[in-house]
Amino acid sequence: VGMTIRISRALLAQIIDAAAASPEREICGLLIGQEGEVRGVLPAANAAADPATRFEIDPALLLRAQREARRRGDRVLGHYHSHPRGGALPSVQDAREAHGDGALWLLCTPAGDHSLWRAAGEGLHGHFVAVELCVE
Repeated sequence: VGMTIRISRALLAQIIDAAAASPEREICGLLIGQEGEVRGVLPAANAAADPATRFEIDPALLLRAQREARRRGDRVLGHYHSHPRGGALPSVQDAREAHGDGALWLLCTPAGDHSLWRAAGEGLHGHFVAVELCVE
């Protein structure tokens, strides 16, 4: 399914700046918006035991964000995280964490590379389908 997701240059810069400011640890957060458009990002603390190589978003934050987004007519579209080492492609570790639930995964590096994927239960590592990101 060909799909394009729009994001503002400012929101993408906010994510990449956070990754650049934390080159040793994976940063993460939620992507908020409506079908086809990321309208906001919600940075989250990385709750993983080893934040250098994994990320985990606090489930309580996720639930709060889902409620808040619904109230505003938006929803949690997925999340973003950085790869301090390696490129902006989903890793085998990411594939283990993916649920094939259609969530968006925005990946970036401290250097500013980025890519967007949908956890689709097929594709890269058997879990990820590339999505076109339109930066406006």
